[in-house]
Amino acid sequence: MRTKVTLVLVFLNVALFFFIFKFERTWRTERASLEARRRVLGPEAADIRMLAVTSTAPGGAFTLARRGEAWWLTAPLEWPANPHAVSSLIHELQLLEHVSSFNVADLAQNNQHLADYGIDPAKPRLAVKFSSGEGAAATTATLILGDVTKDGTRLYVLSSDGQRIHVVNRALADDLALPLDSLRADSLLTIPVFEASALSVQTTGLRVRIRRESARWLFDTIIDARANKTALEVAIGGLNALHPKTFNPPNPPATLPSAAPTLRVTLEGNKRSETLFLGEPLGPTAIPNGAATSPDIEYYAQLDRRPALFTVAVPADLLKALRNAQLELREKRILEFDPRAVTAVTLAAPILANQPPITLQRLEPPAGSAPDAPASWQIVRRGAATQGPQTLPADPAAVQRLLDQLALLAAKSFQTDTSTNADLENWGFKRPEREVTLSLSGASAPLTLSLGTDTQRAAYALVGNVVAGSSIYAIDRAILDELPVVARAWRERQLPELPSAAHLTALKITDLNGNQVLLDVSLDANGHAPVATPNHPDVEKILLFLRSLRAKSFFQDGFTEKVLVAGDERTWRYKLDYTLALPGGAGGDQTSVKTLLFTERVGGAQQLAGSAELDAVFEIEQPFLDALWVILYGARDPGPPAATAPKTP
Repeated sequence: MRTKVTLVLVFLNVALFFFIFKFERTWRTERASLEARRRVLGPEAADIRMLAVTSTAPGGAFTLARRGEAWWLTAPLEWPANPHAVSSLIHELQLLEHVSSFNVADLAQNNQHLADYGIDPAKPRLAVKFSSGEGAAATTATLILGDVTKDGTRLYVLSSDGQRIHVVNRALADDLALPLDSLRADSLLTIPVFEASALSVQTTGLRVRIRRESARWLFDTIIDARANKTALEVAIGGLNALHPKTFNPPNPPATLPSAAPTLRVTLEGNKRSETLFLGEPLGPTAIPNGAATSPDIEYYAQLDRRPALFTVAVPADLLKALRNAQLELREKRILEFDPRAVTAVTLAAPILANQPPITLQRLEPPAGSAPDAPASWQIVRRGAATQGPQTLPADPAAVQRLLDQLALLAAKSFQTDTSTNADLENWGFKRPEREVTLSLSGASAPLTLSLGTDTQRAAYALVGNVVAGSSIYAIDRAILDELPVVARAWRERQLPELPSAAHLTALKITDLNGNQVLLDVSLDANGHAPVATPNHPDVEKILLFLRSLRAKSFFQDGFTEKVLVAGDERTWRYKLDYTLALPGGAGGDQTSVKTLLFTERVGGAQQLAGSAELDAVFEIEQPFLDALWVILYGARDPGPPAATAPKTP
């Protein structure tokens, strides 16, 4: 029984295999044959490299040729083709299918002719000829288009061998009838910013070339002139945005732009270059919505290696940048350095013979510091002949502002790149107002900036050694105010804070004019004044400020017994003593008394403090000044007059 079942199953499998092999294969072959029969073109359209359209319509004829990976219009003008339009046209031909077809030989049986379908092989109204492949393997085919069918949706096409008429979708005729403006590329210079390696601009008698060197752009001149990267990239972007406006203008110039250009622009890229020639101007173009203040100027133009004459509208700003490239595209920032690489800044005033220079020096970060931790700086001053250099903590914020100001220092105008000795004398570089020297990490030599002024107090800058032939720039003289050659301008505003373990035990304020004690209070274990202390809130504020004393600004370098303020030499009027206790060993706390001296209030928002221990005279900040006012002057300030009750009639 099992043997019979097995045999039946084997027989059914064999029958199924025979069915699949015989009938299914035949069905697939028939479908493939049907598919092949519906396609109008076969292998002859697989690799189209040339396509020519002839048409009786005005401007309807054109020729396309493939050069490498790009398509070009070769007739009626030499110009790169629009890759999207060409791709659409090629795919339409390669995938062209008919709805139906019939033999030309059968027309005579029905007393018909090719002319009945609008087809004339001798003089076609619209035909497309194309070739595929290269060399000896190249093949050529031609399709002749006839009339549209009566329903207007399809088209009669005569096959390349002339044997069949295909009825196809009329989209083929629409693609072949594209206007020339749609077939040609709409760009002129195609080297983008990221590829560009050089820009050359030549006007009558003047040629400027700017080349890329790593991340910088430099002028190819005898001087070391930098180009403004942003301005240059905007200019290159503007060139990429230019489009041809009119081809073969009706009134061509007597001299072609390529023969006598008024402006020649060349972009260089990776192993290629493109040149635009601008000839005579036609005049301003139309201003959209009347919004532009400087209208575009339309010029006759040509491109290198292309004979086609066209016009192009150039924006006024781009034209100005190109015609004055040596100024408009030049880097106006005078110094080129990375503020993070500065290890020291030396400030000098050569015009002041007795003014010693000062140096701001970056300190090495402590071990374990984060890479982006703010840098610490110190002031280095020359001491007496028998003493070494003196150092003070510098204000990091002030130093950073200085570096930012120097990095952003820009020229108002370029005075000269070939200065003479007379120029150096006239513009104050024989004895400069300021001299700034930047020491840079990894640099072989420091970077020096000299600032001079003329008789009108206008300011100028010179980078490097002060010698004839140097470039000189006119600058805003406000930079001189940012470069004081005095230590107090750069000193750390935050004075040494009290140790965290220290606590205040007493506070005493004395009016030195008569030695009158204005405040004398003992503090509790937490450093606070008794609540019953007169003006208790302001006393607490003063105690808080003493723990973290900060100067609004330093008034002079070093402490003196008298201070010259507002033209008067003044003695110290008030003395503030505060007792400080530090935890000690077995002997108990160690105490010390620190003293601050104060002048009278100089103005509404100015009062000076001095410390012999800190060797400083400085302005106190407004909150400290306000709290101190209550203690120093509150007892003598009668306050506003009391209100009086109105008299009754």
